[in-house]
Parts: sequence; structure tokens; C-alpha cells
Amino acid sequence: MQRYCLDSNKRTRVHTKEVRIGTLRLGGDNPIRVQSMTTTDTMDTEGSVAQSIRMIDAGCELVRLTAPSKNEAENLKNIKDELLKKGYHTPLVADIHFTPNAAEIAAKIVEKVRVNPGNYADKKKFEEIDYTDESYQAELDRIEEKFTPLVLLCKEHGTAMRIGTNHGSLSDRILSRYGDTPEGMVESAFEFIRICEKHDFDQLVISMKASNTLVMVQAYRLLMAKMLENGVVYPLHLGVTEAGDGEDGRIKSAVGIGALLEDGLGDTVRVSLTEAPEAEIPVAQKLVAKYQQYEPLPFTVPNAELNYSPFQYQKRESSSFHNIGAKNTPIVLADLSYVDQIKPAHFFGFGYQYSIPLDKWNIQDQAADYVYIGSNELDFEVPGTLGIILDYDVWKTTYSQKAGYYPLILKEQLSDIANDQICFLPLEAEDAVPQILTEKPNVCIILNTKHDNKTQLYRRFFLELQILNFAHPVILSYQYDTDELEKFQLYSGADAGALLIDGFGDGLWLNANLGAQHINSTSFGILQASRTRISKTEYISCPSCGRTLFDLQETTAKIRQRTAHLKGLKIGIMGCIVNGPGEMADADYGYVGTGPGKINLYKEKTIVKRNIEEEQAVEALVELIQEYGDWQEPRA
Repeated sequence: MQRYCLDSNKRTRVHTKEVRIGTLRLGGDNPIRVQSMTTTDTMDTEGSVAQSIRMIDAGCELVRLTAPSKNEAENLKNIKDELLKKGYHTPLVADIHFTPNAAEIAAKIVEKVRVNPGNYADKKKFEEIDYTDESYQAELDRIEEKFTPLVLLCKEHGTAMRIGTNHGSLSDRILSRYGDTPEGMVESAFEFIRICEKHDFDQLVISMKASNTLVMVQAYRLLMAKMLENGVVYPLHLGVTEAGDGEDGRIKSAVGIGALLEDGLGDTVRVSLTEAPEAEIPVAQKLVAKYQQYEPLPFTVPNAELNYSPFQYQKRESSSFHNIGAKNTPIVLADLSYVDQIKPAHFFGFGYQYSIPLDKWNIQDQAADYVYIGSNELDFEVPGTLGIILDYDVWKTTYSQKAGYYPLILKEQLSDIANDQICFLPLEAEDAVPQILTEKPNVCIILNTKHDNKTQLYRRFFLELQILNFAHPVILSYQYDTDELEKFQLYSGADAGALLIDGFGDGLWLNANLGAQHINSTSFGILQASRTRISKTEYISCPSCGRTLFDLQETTAKIRQRTAHLKGLKIGIMGCIVNGPGEMADADYGYVGTGPGKINLYKEKTIVKRNIEEEQAVEALVELIQEYGDWQEPRA
């Protein structure tokens, strides 16, 4: 297996080349840096300075501003001068799309320039072109001619550069040869890296951003594998682009960024939320802090390798019973064992509502599949779709003949249970797999650990199952001693995301000092973010910047209000043409700013309605979804 990190069984940070960004040092032995991007118009000096200060005061270590034309690039000097006058020396980054001349101006002013290989020297036309080797090389020569002046300027002025590949804006050239793939993303970056190296310019930071966490993680891993193979390892900027807002944005960012930090990848982080940029900083800091507080449990690694590819998703092959394992989507397990006397109202928190007048259960889209009730007994009937798990002794005396009720057993009770009985077995990830499981094919393992290196211990356990040729389903269980919702979302997203993206886990059981509704919502959010179970509408929403042509936060809220019931639909909400339609990548519908007060609507990557007045655009989007047959009326 191609090596993409130093050791998948130890969280050892990859030592990258140190890059100088003004007074800031990035990569090498330096801490993981936190950054964000302004949402103001870069021509608004006062507004940009004020927002930059709010970001810096919140802990932002790199401030990025958009420079869509020469005017904005030139005004970066005024912004920088004003910040210096006020005592702020935080390095500035110019964000460039489509305009090499703006990049060349910015390189003389700011400490770092970000370019997107997909549109620096290319105009995206969504054309399929059959390139010969000669015509492909001619395109590379054209790119080199266009890009080299910036490389030389950066080298001359001591300006760092981020080569930032985005999944949704790969060039037609890359798409024609590599397709819309992680491999294409890596090659897109390397086209530009090779030009830099040709001119002995190594002050590079690389990113592989996507709104799809699977694509994002696989692309970063492929990039790192190639750099390790080449022997020159540049620092990585980590981020899930267009992550969205609120709970979704935090969980999605944690799943993608966390999966990489788990393997020691990453030198700087941006959590892209559709919120004020200063609100991104505490979230990023909290996520990074998880990887600074680390007391791992040492363990011995079996002399074998997990038979999976970290570069391609494939769910682990497991046996199946009812809706668990095999090709079933991962289940969600809720916990009511802490309740003294369980009533129907307790089920509300994880998606079940009981109507007393109708004597009927109403089941939500995000309804847990199983609930553990401990030693409790129920004096009412539950929906037939919900499985009840309870302690072995209570099950044995009261529920062993009742359909839909299953025992939770301890290791020492395994020999007491019939070989064909479906049951749930908690095991510690650091312990050996019980050999008696050979005779118990219908045992579902609930995998736990209290130690910090959860991902590595869980990998060890899956490797032992593989060596023993055991196909038992495994529910990933995580417990957090916190009542802070955001911390819970970030930590559980990072822990579970790494395993789910690699195809491990047939279910999820989360616990924290929080209400059932928060825990349930987070569980489904993690599965959605890892693309292993789709249970709600997904919003691919950019975090806003100086190019944005409408109020993204307000518009996203309006679109959510009208469409949140459309389970499984993906809607892209982009502030400008730079971030759409390309950045929407795999969205079903797109809402893209095209001018002040004007919106274009897309079906996938095709414009179907142009220049709609912003006031009518949300309803026009609803009508478009109706036209294509994807609309459903909300349930009463």
C-alpha cells in the first residue's frame, strides 16, 4: 500500500518544509496555524481593516482577502498600511482567481498569494476535449509561460504561495485526462509545483479542497503519498470547502479535517463556515486543540496490513442481520439506559413522536434505529422499525421471546447465549478479540475505548478481525465527558469520520452530557458528512468573501426554510461565479450570484434560469426543483 503518512498506527505529524510567511513560520516543527478570509469588498479599506482586526483579535494567524482584479490587488497596500499603523503585523494573503496580473501586483505587497490551478491560466468551459500527448504538452507550455512571472516575483520579494486545488474547478484539460477525481486534483497542483521547482522556488503551501469529504481526504492522502515518494514535502493547508453553517458546517469540517489530522497531516487549518469569518476562528482552534492534548495508549501492531485502500472508498465486508452490516447503511444507536422510568416522550429526542389521541407513532427521517434501555422494562409498544437493546439478564427473563428485542451481553456471558441469537457485545478496542466469536456469527460488536488514540486502536481491532477472518458487524462507540455541544460535534466528527471514510463501521453510538436530540442530530450529521448515510438535504454553501454578491447567511437561511424537508437533495449556494458552478461539484441544484441583485439558477452544472431578481430567486429555485420532479410537499 502506498504510504501517505508516517504511521497509520501512531498519530505522528509529518515533518514538512518550513515556509516563511512574513514573520510567521508554517510547517516544519511549528504549531498548526489557524486562518480565515474576509467577507468585505477589498476596495472598502476601512471595512476590510476593521474585519481583519476582529479576525486577528479572535486568534486568526493569516488573513486572506480576495483580489479579483488589479484594483483590489493594489488596494491591499492601503489595507496593509492601515493594519500596521494600528499595530497589527499578521501576514496577509491575496486570493486570486482568473487574474494573473492581479496576482503579480499582490505578490509585491502581501506576504502570501493563493492561486487556483484550475482557473489561473484556464477559463472553465465544461468542455470535453480529446488531447493528444502533443496538444496536452502545448497546454502545459502555455501554463508555464503564464505562471512563471508570478513564481519569479514571489521568489524575488520573499512572498509565499499557496497552490490551492479545488475539486469543483479543475480545468477542462485535467478533466479530459483524469476525470473529476482526487488523482486529477493532485495532478492539477503538481503541474504548478513542477514549474515552481524548475525555478528553485520552494515557499509553497498546498491544498486539496472539496465539499465532498471523501474526495477531499483521498486527494490530500494521494498528494502526501506523492510528495513522500518524491522526497520533497510541502506544508498542507486543510479545509472542507463550502462546508455550510451551524451544526452541518462544524461536523462536515471536523469529519474531513479531523480524518487528516488523525494521521499527522496538516500545517494550517481553515474551517469554512457560512458565518462571520471571526466566528470560524474559535471553531478551528477547538478542533486543532484536540490534537494538542494527546496521551495515547501504546500497543503492539499485528504483522499484517489492513486490506483497504485509503485512496478509494469501499465499505468493509461484514455479515448482515436485519438492518445491520453488509451493504446496509450504518445504523444509529440511542441511549435511554440512564432514565429511571421510560415513557414514550423520552423517544422524542431521537426521532419518534407519539400521539396519545391517535395512539400512533410518527417517525422522523432522522430516527435512531436502535435504543439501549439498560435494565429498564417498557410498559408500552414501540414502533416495529425500532430495535430495543437491553441488559442480558432482563432480556432473558422478560423479552427473549419478543421480536425486536436484543440482549447486550458481556464477554463472560457469550457461552450462555445460543449460537444463532442476535446480540450486542461491547469490547474495548485495545483488548484481544474473543476467539469464541467463531461460534457466534450473529454477534454485533460495540467498539469502545477511553484512550486518546481511538482511531489507531480501532484500526488495530479491525486488523485483528481481518486476521481472524471474522466478519462481525461493528458499531463505533464514542463517549465524551462534555456538556459543550460544539466540542462534542467537533470531537465526535473527527473521531468517527476517519473510520467511516475508510469504510469501517456498521453503526454509530455517541454519548455525552447532552440531550438526546443533540446527540441524535450529531450522529446523523456525521454519517451524512462522511457520505455513508444520507438523511437530510445537504447545502453546499460557500463561506462568503469580498466577491460575494448577496447576503449568504440570510439567503442560506431562506433556502433552508423552504427546502430542508427534501431528504437527500444537494443544493449549492454560491456567492459568485468563482465559486459556482464549478465549486458546487456534485450539487443537484445551484443558486449563484451573477451580479448585484441578480441570481443564476443551475440544474447540476447547467444554467437553466438567468439574471433572476434576488427577491424572487428563492421561489424560482423551488419552482425549478418542482419542474424537475424532485419536489415533495413538507409533511404536516
